[in-house]
Amino acid sequence: MEALLAFNDWLNGIVWGPPFMVLLMGTGLYLTIRLGFFQFTKIGLAWRQSFGRFFKRTKEEEGGAISSFQAVSSAMAATIGVGNIAGVSTAIALGGPGAIFWMWMSALVGMATKFGEASLGVKYREIDADGNVRGGVMYYIEKGLGPGWKWLAVVYALLAGIAALGIGNMVQANTMADSMSAFGVPTWVTGGIAILLVGAVILGGVKRIGATAEKLVPFMAVIYVIGSLVVIFMNITQVGSAFGQIFYYAFNPAAAAGGFAGSAVAMAVRFGIARGIFSNEAGLGAASIIHAQAKNSPTRQGMWGIWEVFIDTIVVCTMTALVILTTGVIETGETGASLASAAFNAGLPGPGGTIVLLGLVLFSYTTMLTWSFYGEKSWEYIFGKKIILPYRILFLGFLMVGAVGGLELIWNIADTLNGLMAAPNLIALLVLAGVLVKEKNAYMESPEAKE
Repeated sequence: MEALLAFNDWLNGIVWGPPFMVLLMGTGLYLTIRLGFFQFTKIGLAWRQSFGRFFKRTKEEEGGAISSFQAVSSAMAATIGVGNIAGVSTAIALGGPGAIFWMWMSALVGMATKFGEASLGVKYREIDADGNVRGGVMYYIEKGLGPGWKWLAVVYALLAGIAALGIGNMVQANTMADSMSAFGVPTWVTGGIAILLVGAVILGGVKRIGATAEKLVPFMAVIYVIGSLVVIFMNITQVGSAFGQIFYYAFNPAAAAGGFAGSAVAMAVRFGIARGIFSNEAGLGAASIIHAQAKNSPTRQGMWGIWEVFIDTIVVCTMTALVILTTGVIETGETGASLASAAFNAGLPGPGGTIVLLGLVLFSYTTMLTWSFYGEKSWEYIFGKKIILPYRILFLGFLMVGAVGGLELIWNIADTLNGLMAAPNLIALLVLAGVLVKEKNAYMESPEAKE
Protein backbone atom coordinates (compact mmCIF):
# COMPACT_ATOMS: atom_id res chain seq x y z
CA MET A 1 0.00 0.00 0.00
CA GLU A 2 2.83 2.41 0.85
CA ALA A 3 4.49 1.69 -2.49
CA LEU A 4 1.21 2.43 -4.31
CA LEU A 5 0.79 5.71 -2.43
CA ALA A 6 4.40 6.69 -3.19
CA PHE A 7 3.97 5.95 -6.91
CA ASN A 8 0.69 7.84 -7.08
CA ASP A 9 2.22 10.82 -5.24
CA TRP A 10 5.05 10.88 -7.79
CA LEU A 11 2.64 10.68 -10.72
CA ASN A 12 0.30 13.20 -9.13
CA GLY A 13 3.18 15.66 -8.82
CA ILE A 14 3.73 15.42 -12.57
CA VAL A 15 0.05 15.47 -13.53
CA TRP A 16 -0.72 18.47 -11.34
CA GLY A 17 2.63 20.18 -11.86
CA PRO A 18 3.12 23.65 -13.38
CA PRO A 19 2.93 22.51 -17.05
CA PHE A 20 -0.48 20.92 -16.58
CA MET A 21 -1.77 23.88 -14.56
CA VAL A 22 -0.73 26.15 -17.43
CA LEU A 23 -2.45 23.86 -19.96
CA LEU A 24 -5.64 23.68 -17.90
CA MET A 25 -5.97 27.35 -17.07
CA GLY A 26 -4.45 28.39 -20.38
CA THR A 27 -7.05 26.47 -22.38
CA GLY A 28 -9.87 28.20 -20.50
CA LEU A 29 -8.22 31.59 -20.97
CA TYR A 30 -7.56 30.94 -24.66
CA LEU A 31 -11.18 29.95 -25.26
CA THR A 32 -12.36 32.97 -23.28
CA ILE A 33 -10.35 35.28 -25.56
CA ARG A 34 -11.27 33.47 -28.80
CA LEU A 35 -14.96 33.57 -27.86
CA GLY A 36 -14.79 37.30 -27.10
CA PHE A 37 -15.27 36.83 -23.32
CA PHE A 38 -18.65 35.34 -24.18
CA GLN A 39 -19.34 33.95 -20.68
CA PHE A 40 -19.17 37.50 -19.28
CA THR A 41 -20.45 39.78 -22.03
CA LYS A 42 -23.42 37.55 -22.90
CA ILE A 43 -24.27 36.29 -19.43
CA GLY A 44 -27.82 37.66 -19.72
CA LEU A 45 -28.37 35.93 -23.06
CA ALA A 46 -26.98 32.72 -21.60
CA TRP A 47 -29.53 32.93 -18.79
CA ARG A 48 -32.46 33.59 -21.14
CA GLN A 49 -31.50 30.71 -23.42
CA SER A 50 -30.92 28.24 -20.58
CA PHE A 51 -32.81 28.61 -17.31
CA GLY A 52 -34.99 31.31 -18.84
CA ARG A 53 -36.30 28.87 -21.45
CA PHE A 54 -37.07 26.37 -18.71
CA PHE A 55 -39.23 28.86 -16.82
CA LYS A 56 -41.05 29.72 -20.03
CA ARG A 57 -41.51 26.03 -20.80
CA THR A 58 -40.23 26.66 -24.32
CA LYS A 59 -40.64 23.67 -26.63
CA GLU A 60 -37.49 21.57 -26.84
CA GLU A 61 -35.73 20.90 -30.11
CA GLU A 62 -35.45 17.40 -31.53
CA GLY A 63 -32.34 15.29 -31.77
CA GLY A 64 -31.64 14.20 -28.21
CA ALA A 65 -32.72 11.66 -25.65
CA ILE A 66 -33.52 13.98 -22.73
CA SER A 67 -34.48 17.62 -22.18
CA SER A 68 -31.87 20.36 -21.81
CA PHE A 69 -32.82 20.80 -18.16
CA GLN A 70 -32.47 17.08 -17.51
CA ALA A 71 -29.09 17.14 -19.22
CA VAL A 72 -27.78 20.04 -17.15
CA SER A 73 -29.36 18.59 -13.98
CA SER A 74 -27.54 15.34 -14.67
CA ALA A 75 -24.31 17.21 -15.39
CA MET A 76 -24.71 19.22 -12.19
CA ALA A 77 -25.50 16.01 -10.35
CA ALA A 78 -21.95 15.04 -11.25
CA THR A 79 -20.39 18.44 -10.52
CA ILE A 80 -22.28 19.31 -7.33
CA GLY A 81 -20.85 16.52 -5.24
CA VAL A 82 -18.52 15.99 -2.32
CA GLY A 83 -16.11 18.39 -4.02
CA ASN A 84 -18.39 21.24 -2.94
CA ILE A 85 -18.10 20.20 0.71
CA ALA A 86 -15.12 17.93 1.32
CA GLY A 87 -13.17 19.26 -1.66
CA VAL A 88 -13.48 22.90 -0.61
CA SER A 89 -12.64 21.98 2.99
CA THR A 90 -9.54 20.09 1.89
CA ALA A 91 -8.43 22.97 -0.35
CA ILE A 92 -8.62 25.39 2.59
CA ALA A 93 -7.02 22.94 5.06
CA LEU A 94 -4.05 22.26 2.77
CA GLY A 95 -3.78 25.44 0.72
CA GLY A 96 -5.14 28.03 3.14
CA PRO A 97 -7.93 30.56 2.50
CA GLY A 98 -6.16 31.74 -0.67
CA ALA A 99 -7.00 28.44 -2.36
CA ILE A 100 -10.57 29.71 -2.79
CA PHE A 101 -9.35 32.58 -4.96
CA TRP A 102 -7.72 30.09 -7.31
CA MET A 103 -10.88 27.99 -7.30
CA TRP A 104 -12.71 31.09 -8.51
CA MET A 105 -10.11 31.68 -11.23
CA SER A 106 -10.43 28.10 -12.44
CA ALA A 107 -14.22 28.59 -12.57
CA LEU A 108 -14.18 31.92 -14.43
CA VAL A 109 -12.10 30.53 -17.30
CA GLY A 110 -13.71 27.12 -16.80
CA MET A 111 -17.06 28.63 -17.80
CA ALA A 112 -15.64 29.01 -21.33
CA THR A 113 -14.17 25.51 -21.18
CA LYS A 114 -17.49 23.94 -20.16
CA PHE A 115 -19.28 26.02 -22.84
CA GLY A 116 -16.95 24.46 -25.39
CA GLU A 117 -17.40 20.93 -24.07
CA ALA A 118 -21.20 21.13 -24.06
CA SER A 119 -21.35 22.75 -27.51
CA LEU A 120 -19.00 20.26 -29.14
CA GLY A 121 -20.75 17.37 -27.42
CA VAL A 122 -23.98 18.29 -29.21
CA LYS A 123 -22.35 19.22 -32.53
CA TYR A 124 -20.48 15.96 -33.04
CA ARG A 125 -22.90 13.49 -31.46
CA GLU A 126 -24.28 10.45 -33.26
CA ILE A 127 -27.90 9.29 -33.22
CA ASP A 128 -28.73 5.79 -34.45
CA ALA A 129 -31.94 4.54 -36.06
CA ASP A 130 -33.38 3.63 -32.64
CA GLY A 131 -32.84 7.15 -31.30
CA ASN A 132 -29.88 6.21 -29.09
CA VAL A 133 -27.50 9.13 -28.69
CA ARG A 134 -23.73 8.84 -28.40
CA GLY A 135 -21.51 11.85 -27.90
CA GLY A 136 -18.77 13.42 -25.85
CA VAL A 137 -15.04 14.01 -26.01
CA MET A 138 -14.37 10.76 -27.87
CA TYR A 139 -16.65 11.80 -30.71
CA TYR A 140 -15.48 15.37 -31.10
CA ILE A 141 -11.88 14.17 -31.11
CA GLU A 142 -12.50 11.57 -33.84
CA LYS A 143 -14.97 13.58 -35.95
CA GLY A 144 -13.63 17.07 -35.27
CA LEU A 145 -9.89 16.38 -35.39
CA GLY A 146 -10.19 13.56 -37.93
CA PRO A 147 -9.87 9.74 -38.01
CA GLY A 148 -6.13 10.03 -37.54
CA TRP A 149 -6.79 11.17 -33.97
CA LYS A 150 -8.98 8.19 -33.07
CA TRP A 151 -6.17 6.81 -30.91
CA LEU A 152 -6.45 9.91 -28.69
CA ALA A 153 -10.21 9.40 -28.45
CA VAL A 154 -9.61 5.80 -27.33
CA VAL A 155 -7.09 6.97 -24.73
CA TYR A 156 -9.62 9.44 -23.35
CA ALA A 157 -12.42 6.87 -23.29
CA LEU A 158 -10.25 4.34 -21.48
CA LEU A 159 -9.12 6.85 -18.85
CA ALA A 160 -12.63 8.26 -18.41
CA GLY A 161 -14.06 4.80 -17.79
CA ILE A 162 -11.43 4.16 -15.12
CA ALA A 163 -11.73 7.65 -13.63
CA ALA A 164 -15.48 7.19 -13.22
CA LEU A 165 -14.72 4.38 -10.78
CA GLY A 166 -12.67 6.86 -8.74
CA ILE A 167 -14.01 10.42 -8.83
CA GLY A 168 -17.62 9.42 -9.48
CA ASN A 169 -17.71 6.24 -7.44
CA MET A 170 -15.21 5.42 -4.71
CA VAL A 171 -14.68 9.02 -3.56
CA GLN A 172 -18.42 9.54 -3.29
CA ALA A 173 -19.07 6.22 -1.53
CA ASN A 174 -16.15 6.77 0.83
CA THR A 175 -17.32 10.22 1.85
CA MET A 176 -20.89 9.00 2.30
CA ALA A 177 -19.78 6.02 4.41
CA ASP A 178 -17.46 8.18 6.50
CA SER A 179 -20.30 10.61 7.23
CA MET A 180 -22.72 7.86 8.17
CA SER A 181 -20.16 6.13 10.39
CA ALA A 182 -20.35 9.11 12.73
CA PHE A 183 -23.90 7.94 13.47
CA GLY A 184 -22.81 4.37 14.13
CA VAL A 185 -23.65 3.01 10.66
CA PRO A 186 -21.00 0.46 9.54
CA THR A 187 -19.27 1.39 6.30
CA TRP A 188 -20.26 -1.88 4.66
CA VAL A 189 -23.93 -1.18 5.42
CA THR A 190 -23.68 2.23 3.75
CA GLY A 191 -21.96 0.57 0.79
CA GLY A 192 -24.74 -2.00 0.49
CA ILE A 193 -27.48 0.62 0.61
CA ALA A 194 -25.62 2.72 -1.99
CA ILE A 195 -25.45 -0.29 -4.32
CA LEU A 196 -29.21 -0.82 -4.06
CA LEU A 197 -30.17 2.84 -4.54
CA VAL A 198 -27.71 3.54 -7.36
CA GLY A 199 -28.49 0.27 -9.10
CA ALA A 200 -32.22 1.00 -9.06
CA VAL A 201 -31.58 4.08 -11.22
CA ILE A 202 -28.57 3.36 -13.44
CA LEU A 203 -29.93 0.05 -14.66
CA GLY A 204 -32.77 2.05 -16.21
CA GLY A 205 -30.45 4.08 -18.45
CA VAL A 206 -30.04 7.79 -19.19
CA LYS A 207 -33.75 8.70 -19.14
CA ARG A 208 -34.14 7.40 -15.59
CA ILE A 209 -30.94 9.18 -14.54
CA GLY A 210 -32.19 12.44 -16.07
CA ALA A 211 -35.62 12.12 -14.45
CA THR A 212 -34.05 11.50 -11.03
CA ALA A 213 -31.49 14.28 -11.37
CA GLU A 214 -33.98 16.98 -12.37
CA LYS A 215 -35.89 16.36 -9.14
CA LEU A 216 -33.02 15.89 -6.67
CA VAL A 217 -30.42 18.40 -7.89
CA PRO A 218 -32.46 21.64 -7.48
CA PHE A 219 -33.76 20.43 -4.11
CA MET A 220 -30.39 19.54 -2.65
CA ALA A 221 -28.67 22.69 -3.97
CA VAL A 222 -31.34 25.02 -2.55
CA ILE A 223 -31.33 23.32 0.88
CA TYR A 224 -27.55 23.50 1.12
CA VAL A 225 -27.32 27.13 0.01
CA ILE A 226 -30.10 28.22 2.42
CA GLY A 227 -28.37 26.43 5.31
CA SER A 228 -25.07 28.07 4.37
CA LEU A 229 -26.63 31.53 4.16
CA VAL A 230 -28.14 31.13 7.63
CA VAL A 231 -24.69 30.37 9.10
CA ILE A 232 -23.09 33.22 7.14
CA PHE A 233 -25.69 35.78 8.25
CA MET A 234 -25.26 34.65 11.86
CA ASN A 235 -21.56 35.52 11.43
CA ILE A 236 -22.08 38.46 9.11
CA THR A 237 -19.44 40.59 10.89
CA GLN A 238 -16.78 38.07 9.82
CA VAL A 239 -17.66 38.03 6.12
CA GLY A 240 -15.43 41.00 5.26
CA SER A 241 -12.51 39.39 7.05
CA ALA A 242 -13.17 36.09 5.24
CA PHE A 243 -12.99 37.73 1.82
CA GLY A 244 -9.90 39.61 2.95
CA GLN A 245 -8.19 36.33 3.86
CA ILE A 246 -9.13 34.78 0.53
CA PHE A 247 -7.59 37.62 -1.49
CA TYR A 248 -4.58 38.20 0.76
CA TYR A 249 -3.49 34.58 1.09
CA ALA A 250 -3.94 33.95 -2.63
CA PHE A 251 -0.62 35.80 -3.06
CA ASN A 252 0.97 35.51 0.41
CA PRO A 253 1.93 32.47 2.54
CA ALA A 254 -0.60 31.56 5.24
CA ALA A 255 1.00 31.25 8.67
CA ALA A 256 0.32 28.29 10.95
CA ALA A 257 -2.35 28.88 13.60
CA GLY A 258 -3.85 26.44 16.08
CA GLY A 259 -4.20 23.11 14.31
CA PHE A 260 -3.73 24.73 10.87
CA ALA A 261 -0.26 23.87 9.57
CA GLY A 262 0.06 26.92 7.33
CA SER A 263 0.62 26.89 3.56
CA ALA A 264 2.76 28.37 0.80
CA VAL A 265 1.32 30.30 -2.15
CA ALA A 266 2.17 27.39 -4.45
CA MET A 267 0.00 25.13 -2.29
CA ALA A 268 -2.87 27.61 -2.49
CA VAL A 269 -2.62 27.64 -6.29
CA ARG A 270 -2.27 23.87 -6.62
CA PHE A 271 -5.03 22.83 -4.25
CA GLY A 272 -7.32 25.66 -5.31
CA ILE A 273 -7.17 24.72 -8.99
CA ALA A 274 -7.11 20.95 -8.39
CA ARG A 275 -10.11 21.00 -6.05
CA GLY A 276 -11.86 23.53 -8.27
CA ILE A 277 -11.57 21.16 -11.22
CA PHE A 278 -12.63 18.26 -9.01
CA SER A 279 -15.75 20.24 -8.18
CA ASN A 280 -16.84 21.85 -11.47
CA GLU A 281 -15.09 19.36 -13.80
CA ALA A 282 -14.38 22.03 -16.43
CA GLY A 283 -11.56 20.60 -18.53
CA LEU A 284 -12.27 16.95 -17.79
CA GLY A 285 -14.77 16.80 -20.65
CA ALA A 286 -16.98 14.17 -19.01
CA ALA A 287 -20.02 16.48 -18.91
CA SER A 288 -20.01 16.61 -22.71
CA ILE A 289 -21.23 12.99 -22.66
CA ILE A 290 -24.50 13.94 -20.92
CA HIS A 291 -24.84 17.34 -22.66
CA ALA A 292 -24.73 15.46 -25.97
CA GLN A 293 -27.98 13.77 -24.95
CA ALA A 294 -29.89 17.07 -24.83
CA LYS A 295 -32.60 18.10 -27.29
CA ASN A 296 -30.85 21.33 -28.15
CA SER A 297 -28.53 23.18 -30.54
CA PRO A 298 -24.75 23.31 -29.85
CA THR A 299 -24.36 26.95 -28.78
CA ARG A 300 -27.52 27.06 -26.70
CA GLN A 301 -26.53 23.89 -24.85
CA GLY A 302 -23.13 25.46 -24.27
CA MET A 303 -24.87 28.26 -22.39
CA TRP A 304 -26.17 25.71 -19.90
CA GLY A 305 -22.53 24.75 -19.38
CA ILE A 306 -21.64 28.32 -18.41
CA TRP A 307 -24.24 28.37 -15.65
CA GLU A 308 -23.32 24.86 -14.56
CA VAL A 309 -19.82 26.01 -13.55
CA PHE A 310 -21.05 29.31 -12.12
CA ILE A 311 -23.59 27.68 -9.79
CA ASP A 312 -21.24 24.89 -8.76
CA THR A 313 -18.13 26.90 -7.88
CA ILE A 314 -18.97 30.60 -7.65
CA VAL A 315 -22.14 29.92 -5.66
CA VAL A 316 -22.07 26.56 -3.85
CA CYS A 317 -18.31 26.26 -3.23
CA THR A 318 -18.16 29.87 -2.03
CA MET A 319 -20.96 29.14 0.45
CA THR A 320 -18.91 26.30 1.96
CA ALA A 321 -15.77 28.45 2.10
CA LEU A 322 -17.52 31.36 3.83
CA VAL A 323 -19.09 29.04 6.41
CA ILE A 324 -15.64 27.64 7.26
CA LEU A 325 -13.86 31.00 7.35
CA THR A 326 -16.53 32.97 9.23
CA THR A 327 -16.80 30.35 11.98
CA GLY A 328 -13.02 30.17 12.46
CA VAL A 329 -12.82 26.36 12.50
CA ILE A 330 -9.85 26.30 10.13
CA GLU A 331 -7.61 26.47 13.20
CA THR A 332 -8.96 23.17 14.54
CA GLY A 333 -6.74 21.18 12.18
CA GLU A 334 -9.69 19.25 10.75
CA THR A 335 -9.82 18.53 7.03
CA GLY A 336 -12.24 17.15 4.44
CA ALA A 337 -15.90 16.75 5.32
CA SER A 338 -15.03 16.88 9.05
CA LEU A 339 -13.94 20.51 8.67
CA ALA A 340 -17.19 21.48 6.93
CA SER A 341 -19.21 19.61 9.55
CA ALA A 342 -17.35 21.38 12.35
CA ALA A 343 -18.06 24.73 10.68
CA PHE A 344 -21.79 24.11 10.30
CA ASN A 345 -22.04 22.78 13.86
CA ALA A 346 -20.24 25.84 15.17
CA GLY A 347 -22.42 28.23 13.21
CA LEU A 348 -25.69 26.38 13.61
CA PRO A 349 -25.50 23.88 16.50
CA GLY A 350 -27.84 20.94 15.94
CA PRO A 351 -29.29 21.51 12.44
CA GLY A 352 -25.85 22.38 11.04
CA GLY A 353 -24.54 18.84 11.19
CA THR A 354 -27.74 17.55 9.62
CA ILE A 355 -27.37 19.94 6.68
CA VAL A 356 -23.85 18.70 5.99
CA LEU A 357 -24.89 15.07 6.31
CA LEU A 358 -27.90 15.54 4.03
CA GLY A 359 -25.77 17.45 1.55
CA LEU A 360 -23.03 14.81 1.50
CA VAL A 361 -25.46 11.92 1.10
CA LEU A 362 -27.55 13.52 -1.67
CA PHE A 363 -24.56 15.09 -3.44
CA SER A 364 -22.71 11.76 -3.39
CA TYR A 365 -25.72 9.80 -4.57
CA THR A 366 -26.55 11.97 -7.57
CA THR A 367 -22.87 12.20 -8.55
CA MET A 368 -22.68 8.40 -8.68
CA LEU A 369 -25.67 8.25 -11.02
CA THR A 370 -24.23 10.53 -13.68
CA TRP A 371 -20.67 9.26 -13.48
CA SER A 372 -21.85 5.71 -14.04
CA PHE A 373 -23.30 6.96 -17.33
CA TYR A 374 -20.05 8.76 -18.19
CA GLY A 375 -18.07 5.59 -17.58
CA GLU A 376 -20.32 3.22 -19.51
CA LYS A 377 -20.56 5.54 -22.53
CA SER A 378 -16.78 5.97 -22.54
CA TRP A 379 -16.16 2.24 -22.63
CA GLU A 380 -19.02 1.68 -25.06
CA TYR A 381 -17.01 3.82 -27.50
CA ILE A 382 -14.18 1.26 -27.30
CA PHE A 383 -15.91 -2.05 -26.70
CA GLY A 384 -19.43 -1.53 -28.09
CA LYS A 385 -22.85 -1.98 -26.48
CA LYS A 386 -21.93 -5.36 -24.98
CA ILE A 387 -19.87 -3.59 -22.30
CA ILE A 388 -22.77 -1.53 -20.86
CA LEU A 389 -24.28 -4.09 -18.47
CA PRO A 390 -20.90 -5.48 -17.28
CA TYR A 391 -19.70 -1.92 -16.66
CA ARG A 392 -22.79 -1.09 -14.61
CA ILE A 393 -22.21 -4.19 -12.49
CA LEU A 394 -18.52 -3.29 -12.10
CA PHE A 395 -19.50 0.24 -11.09
CA LEU A 396 -21.84 -1.07 -8.40
CA GLY A 397 -19.13 -3.37 -7.06
CA PHE A 398 -16.66 -0.51 -6.72
CA LEU A 399 -19.16 1.35 -4.54
CA MET A 400 -18.47 -1.17 -1.79
CA VAL A 401 -14.71 -0.88 -2.33
CA GLY A 402 -14.97 2.88 -1.90
CA ALA A 403 -17.21 2.66 1.14
CA VAL A 404 -14.79 0.49 3.12
CA GLY A 405 -11.53 1.79 1.60
CA GLY A 406 -9.02 4.34 2.86
CA LEU A 407 -9.79 8.02 2.29
CA GLU A 408 -6.27 9.28 1.53
CA LEU A 409 -5.48 6.72 -1.19
CA ILE A 410 -8.86 7.12 -2.89
CA TRP A 411 -8.70 10.94 -3.01
CA ASN A 412 -5.10 10.91 -4.28
CA ILE A 413 -5.83 8.41 -7.05
CA ALA A 414 -8.95 10.37 -8.08
CA ASP A 415 -6.86 13.53 -8.38
CA THR A 416 -4.35 11.75 -10.61
CA LEU A 417 -7.02 10.22 -12.86
CA ASN A 418 -8.69 13.63 -13.24
CA GLY A 419 -5.50 15.12 -14.61
CA LEU A 420 -4.76 12.23 -16.95
CA MET A 421 -8.22 12.22 -18.56
CA ALA A 422 -8.23 16.00 -18.96
CA ALA A 423 -5.18 16.13 -21.25
CA PRO A 424 -6.78 14.66 -24.43
CA ASN A 425 -9.86 16.84 -23.95
CA LEU A 426 -7.82 20.03 -23.56
CA ILE A 427 -5.90 19.25 -26.75
CA ALA A 428 -9.18 18.81 -28.64
CA LEU A 429 -10.63 22.05 -27.26
CA LEU A 430 -7.56 24.01 -28.35
CA VAL A 431 -7.64 22.57 -31.87
CA LEU A 432 -11.41 23.00 -32.24
CA ALA A 433 -11.55 26.55 -30.88
CA GLY A 434 -12.16 27.86 -34.40
CA VAL A 435 -15.19 25.58 -34.78
CA LEU A 436 -16.61 26.92 -31.51
CA VAL A 437 -16.12 30.50 -32.68
CA LYS A 438 -17.95 29.80 -35.97
CA GLU A 439 -20.83 28.09 -34.17
CA LYS A 440 -21.11 30.94 -31.68
CA ASN A 441 -20.96 33.66 -34.37
CA ALA A 442 -23.59 31.89 -36.48
CA TYR A 443 -25.88 31.67 -33.47
CA MET A 444 -25.37 35.35 -32.61
CA GLU A 445 -26.62 36.25 -36.10
CA SER A 446 -29.85 34.30 -35.60
CA PRO A 447 -33.12 36.12 -34.86
CA GLU A 448 -33.32 34.31 -31.53
CA ALA A 449 -30.05 35.78 -30.30
CA LYS A 450 -30.80 39.28 -31.60
CA GLU A 451 -34.06 39.39 -29.69
